Amino acid sequence: MPGDATDHHPWNGIAADETVHFLGTEPFWGGKVSADGMTYTTPDNAKGETAAVSRFAGRGGVSYSGTLKAGAVTLAVTPTQCTDGMSDARYPFAATLQIGSETRSGCAWTERRPRTKGE
Repeated sequence: MPGDATDHHPWNGIAADETVHFLGTEPFWGGKVSADGMTYTTPDNAKGETAAVSRFAGRGGVSYSGTLKAGAVTLAVTPTQCTDGMSDARYPFAATLQIGSETRSGCAWTERRPRTKGE
């Protein structure tokens, strides 16, 4: 767990009112999560599917949980440098998406902590 082990305050690197954008490859997936819910997209469903989610800020990041047609969904966002493996973009957060029993790894960003081009 990052940070001071004696600090029991929740991580505050993403405010509750911020929109988090996320994406992953192989297979391609993405979307965004905000106070209005989570929208999950794939190449087969570019419009996406939207679900209500609850937010949890823990010591090492933030997660959003809800239900999509494919089952329970949880998006965990943690502060660490991330690359998508397909471009030279750099992201400030790693994203782990679990849908049902399937887990996918990707990257995430917010307007306050945007993605950037590599050097």
